Amino acid sequence: WGTLWWQAAAGRLLGVLWLACVAAERVAGGEPQLKCDELHPKIDNSTQEPLNCTNHTAYVPCLPAPNITCKDHSGNENNFTGKEVGFYKPIACRNVNGYSYKVAVALSLFLGWLGADRFYLGYPALGLLKFCTVGFCGIGSLIDFILISMQIVGPSDGSSYIIDYYGARLTRLSITNGTFRKTQTYP
Repeated sequence: WGTLWWQAAAGRLLGVLWLACVAAERVAGGEPQLKCDELHPKIDNSTQEPLNCTNHTAYVPCLPAPNITCKDHSGNENNFTGKEVGFYKPIACRNVNGYSYKVAVALSLFLGWLGADRFYLGYPALGLLKFCTVGFCGIGSLIDFILISMQIVGPSDGSSYIIDYYGARLTRLSITNGTFRKTQTYP
């Protein structure tokens, strides 16, 4: 009985300590502070990319924890309260100029034989050629549909498609002189 009583008392004590920590955390400020690596950028609803994306980089504001004192490059000390921005973390983003992936695929599927997909993406000469040849007798329309749906052909200005944040986005991989190739072993 003595051992069971001791274990029950220890369990109650741990439970009370846990509740006290949770209550103190809520009184101190609600949710725990997120680390800067866990921050997510605010998304622009029209482009589905981070706000203020320029040159493939957007900056996410990071808030230091309260009562942190830092010196800047000129030697001035800053004491942070947890509510002001300490620095901006750069993250990668894509530059978009208003070309929707869904619209491009739909135009290619339904009106590709008229060249509407190429006109939409900013290739008027190819659009006119597809229009005059009825999509290169259908074969060119099929090839363009595959190329546009695989995101190989994009807007003519070099920008990226507007794609839903969790949509079907492809990332191109390339092999350069700095790429490591694993040697193949044959059995």
